[in-house]
Amino acid sequence: MQRAYAFVRLPQLSNKSLKNSYAYLSKAHIGSPLASQPRCLSSHGTPAHWKTKKEISIEHKSHMDFMPVPQGSWQESYNKKQQSRNILLAVSALAFGVTYFIAYKVGGIYLHGMNYKTFSAQKTSEITDAIVSEAASPEEGTGKATPPEQGDGTGADATTVKPGETDWSLLPEVPEETQYLIVGAGTAAFGAFRAIKSRDPKAKILVVGEEASVPYMRPPLSKELWFNEDRLEVEQLNFRQWNGKKRSVFYEPKEFYAEPKMLSSQENGGIALLMGKKVVKLDARKKIAWLSTGEKIKYDKCLIATGGKPRNLPVLEQAEPEVRSRTVLYRNIEDFKRLDSITQSAQSIAIVGGGFLGSELACALGKRGQKAGLKVYQIFPEKGNMGKVLPEYLSKWTTRKVEKEGVIVMTNQSVTNATFKDGKVQLSTSEGLTVDVDCVVAAIGLEPNVELARASNLELDPVNGGFLVNAELEARRDIWVAGDAACFYDIKLGRRRVEHHDHAVVSGRLAGENMTGAAKPYWHQSMFWSDLGPDVGYEAIGIVDSSLPTVAVFTKATEKDTPKAVVEESGENLRSESEMNYVQSAQDNVPVAPMDTEDYGKGVVFYLNNKKTVVGILLWNTFNKMSIARQVLRDGARNEDLYEVAKLFDIYDTLADTAQEETSSPATTPTQAAASAAS
Repeated sequence: MQRAYAFVRLPQLSNKSLKNSYAYLSKAHIGSPLASQPRCLSSHGTPAHWKTKKEISIEHKSHMDFMPVPQGSWQESYNKKQQSRNILLAVSALAFGVTYFIAYKVGGIYLHGMNYKTFSAQKTSEITDAIVSEAASPEEGTGKATPPEQGDGTGADATTVKPGETDWSLLPEVPEETQYLIVGAGTAAFGAFRAIKSRDPKAKILVVGEEASVPYMRPPLSKELWFNEDRLEVEQLNFRQWNGKKRSVFYEPKEFYAEPKMLSSQENGGIALLMGKKVVKLDARKKIAWLSTGEKIKYDKCLIATGGKPRNLPVLEQAEPEVRSRTVLYRNIEDFKRLDSITQSAQSIAIVGGGFLGSELACALGKRGQKAGLKVYQIFPEKGNMGKVLPEYLSKWTTRKVEKEGVIVMTNQSVTNATFKDGKVQLSTSEGLTVDVDCVVAAIGLEPNVELARASNLELDPVNGGFLVNAELEARRDIWVAGDAACFYDIKLGRRRVEHHDHAVVSGRLAGENMTGAAKPYWHQSMFWSDLGPDVGYEAIGIVDSSLPTVAVFTKATEKDTPKAVVEESGENLRSESEMNYVQSAQDNVPVAPMDTEDYGKGVVFYLNNKKTVVGILLWNTFNKMSIARQVLRDGARNEDLYEVAKLFDIYDTLADTAQEETSSPATTPTQAAASAAS
């Protein structure tokens, strides 16, 4: 509404009247509507029907009733907008991830940075000259260096080197840099480079091993190879599985591996093997590895899989040279070849050690000795074979089994002296006995190869030994450790270091995946197994220690319950790669003392900690049940009826079978002491 204002000339008034009128106008009428001013100045009074000044003022007072009023609080409105924006962001991220994944799978994107090389002015000039030469005379060749045909493993070019081509024979044997460097060429290394290639098909991997052979499996060196009667196959390191199938100890033939000097030139990547070389130092910050021969290799990612070396007895290590020359520290292919050659002509051999390796070798050599007239001794300080792992009653039963193979087992004795006398090695024991033999085999365990850690300032575990690594097997940034040399944290059983084939396979595979960005923690419970010939064997998982209390359930074995039978069924001798209807009577609930005279055909042994939680499981002549054992170990089976747990392993073939619980523990009470003595 348009407002109009009027200015009125006042009559001649006194000073007081003028002052009052001026105040009145300044307070009420200046800026008021035109209609209200004349009447306010009238001398005849105000009509009754006119509005008062207060009413007019209230009527024209400014207010916000006409403005929009917001609905709800501002926080609710803000949250609604943020929710819609978050949904849009999530959809966009998902679309980007799917697109990136598809591009990676088809080979359009790589998760690893390219190796950039600095070309000198001379190399740049050579490349330019080659391009100009190609343009001038295309019929003379491309001028491009052509690598030799892959697949022969030699890296040699059968054709004559033409002008403009690279003479590959002039390249250094050791490449200056590589994308992936694996130190060690054992089972863990094999599992690692297979995992890397499966996730990064164009990866360039350099494996550096001290041995002069390609990666191979170690279990047959103490098992199946000794039972092969075909000398030609043995010399070629071929063995027969318990089902008769022929197999080589080597994971892949030599032709599988590329020539190290050719690795950088292969567009599709490859796996190169540098044999007979040793890495002596790593610079974790600069990512450089030094060889014992002085060469340097720059890497992007590095895996340490150096394994372990066999221990030796101080008595043998400090003996005279004639004794040391007749002592075999059994570990690798060369040790097998040497011992195999010795057994062809020797009359007697002593095996020092009663663990896995010593017991397996004793059975194998005892079997051969029965045919060739070879006398085999086994000496160890425990009460029975594998006494540090098996309960005492089962250990003694195993000793009787080894003795049936023709082995003279000397328990509760240690070697105190070793001398050379009359062309023989004379061993003296703690019981005052002497043994004269042609050869001594030391099989008393391993110690991890950690020289590289000391030279490279990598952390070692002071209790278990080995490289200290995190849950992802990483020792330092871009440096991983796998196999026997890795001391890792087990989320179920605490920090551990394991020396078994299955652990090498699994940890190597996990390290390889993490080297390609998987970032997976180690949670797998590795298993191990041992075969005392084709008829008796066991598989175990977790902490299997004879000092722990045990609860065992056994039943009679059948023809199917042998290592030979399980290999015939699965076709796999490396059981780490192959993976009950019972009515319980009242007297079954009563634990009974184990007896030496029992025939422990097949069964399950549970190892318990002080909280009555299952921390280890041993399957005696019970095979292909390791997945169940892992589940039981994961759950702990604390305070549960282990008779019921044993039913999960299906060890009972008929309802007529009866089960007997064997209990053994450290002798802390008279009853336990009697049970221990009886076993």
